[in-house]
Amino acid sequence: MKVVTVVGARPQFIKAAVVSHVLRKNHTEILVHTGQHFDRNMSELFFEEMDIPKPDYNLGISGGTHAQMTGRMMIAIEEVLQSESPDWLLVYGDTNSTLAAALAAAKLHIPVCHVEAGARLHSLNNPEEINRICTDRIGTLLLTSTENGLNELKKENLGDRSVFVGDPMYDAFRIYSEKRNIRDVRLESLAGGEIPVPDKFYYLTCHREENTKDDITLLEILMAMESLDAPAIYPVHPRNRERALKLAVENRISKVVLTEPVGYLESTCLVCNAEKIVTDSGGLQREAFFAGKKCVTVFPLAVWPETMVGHRNDLAKPEAKDIIVKLSLKQEIDGGYHPFGDGHAAERIVAAMMKGA
Repeated sequence: MKVVTVVGARPQFIKAAVVSHVLRKNHTEILVHTGQHFDRNMSELFFEEMDIPKPDYNLGISGGTHAQMTGRMMIAIEEVLQSESPDWLLVYGDTNSTLAAALAAAKLHIPVCHVEAGARLHSLNNPEEINRICTDRIGTLLLTSTENGLNELKKENLGDRSVFVGDPMYDAFRIYSEKRNIRDVRLESLAGGEIPVPDKFYYLTCHREENTKDDITLLEILMAMESLDAPAIYPVHPRNRERALKLAVENRISKVVLTEPVGYLESTCLVCNAEKIVTDSGGLQREAFFAGKKCVTVFPLAVWPETMVGHRNDLAKPEAKDIIVKLSLKQEIDGGYHPFGDGHAAERIVAAMMKGA
């Protein structure tokens, strides 16, 4: 079986790491990196840390509008698919890379396997939701991370091509989360130089346009973290760097530690050792859930409702007061609740493609 896998963003690198290791034992994989995430700390470092095979094709496509990026990716991916003639195209998640690859393959009559299918926000105001829906509609094999995702696809009359396999991000967390000791983690400050991780800290990630497009919303989030009883580590996305630095200086924010983006091993180590977590990332809220850490998600919609039980993950408005209130809610953990599978999703993904080949 020959598979072309297309990735472009750091959550996809994580999933591809565990699946590629299983897939390449008995099959041929051609790895395509679109370049959607291109910064070293958001791309190359992930490949190195997780021993992901070097991409066979690096398309170097990033920037521009959603349509411009998706269009350029489609053209380039079509050329790869025509050259390689795979049995499957494998895509993950909901990025522009996912949709572009799926569209290119479908028009060439190449079967499309979509991992993390069926995730729904039920809002077309979210661009990733459009990518998810369109990819699922043209997908040949839809593999879900949760039973809820499978039920969503059944509601859309797509159940006959859908299978619950579990979440490869949980596979990755089980494998990699203990490979870094917190005392060995060094953070690169945006102000310059390395700094150690504080003995007690909170972990903040914030990159969505809804939370970073203007000073008001991002400042509210930063002020919430500034009011806590310990420093907050905030690895800043490259496009938010200037705004975050400006707001920190202008508002004398001293307890939010602004750092360069961190690799996957460092991030999971921070997750496992943080007091609590504030994020707008779909991946990080799952990792907080895996680690048993209280999480507050600054977003109006439930990306992963499975995590929102017993106050393990609460939604908050981009307002300091609401974030602080939600952080104070005590979580209740049910040790028998495992909505993301048993940590062997990668094997099931490969088996499902083999069955459908």
